[in-house]
Amino acid sequence: MNSSVRPIYGQGTFVVCENGDIIQEVIFDYVDDGLYYWGLLSNEEELDKELSKVVNNMQSFIDDEVVKINGRRVFPRVIGVDIGFRGFKSRPYITFYINFKGDLRSGVNVYEDTYESEYVDYDYTVTWVFTGSLKVLKAYLGVEYDVLAGGKILIFSISKGFNTPGYERIEFKL
Repeated sequence: MNSSVRPIYGQGTFVVCENGDIIQEVIFDYVDDGLYYWGLLSNEEELDKELSKVVNNMQSFIDDEVVKINGRRVFPRVIGVDIGFRGFKSRPYITFYINFKGDLRSGVNVYEDTYESEYVDYDYTVTWVFTGSLKVLKAYLGVEYDVLAGGKILIFSISKGFNTPGYERIEFKL
């Protein structure tokens, strides 16, 4: 990524399925005063190289985390990436699609993510959607959260300047 590109917002959506599949869509919005990404659109080879690089970087960050479902480690994988623009050439966004699967059981299930605590450089929001008969029970995220739609949606926001706790836990019922 070029030095003229700086992140300004992140948004992640996790969809938890009854069969244990968890599908993530993570979107990062940027300000790109130098029009780096816009310029890449005219050169497919350079664009492909850049997208490959950002996928590898994202996968590296994910690989540094220890994600567990019901005490068993799972391995999230970046399965796709896309780039777009929010109305201006200087406002690119990059979307990552990530997938992993855990063994869910009837009753209480636990998702845990252990990662390196970090200072947050931009605001972001995370939404968890529990499908079918799944329902969130409680969570530890280091911040306040809301549970909506009768336990089907968990949502929280992180503000720029926050130090993340390095650990998240969500308990949900099947």
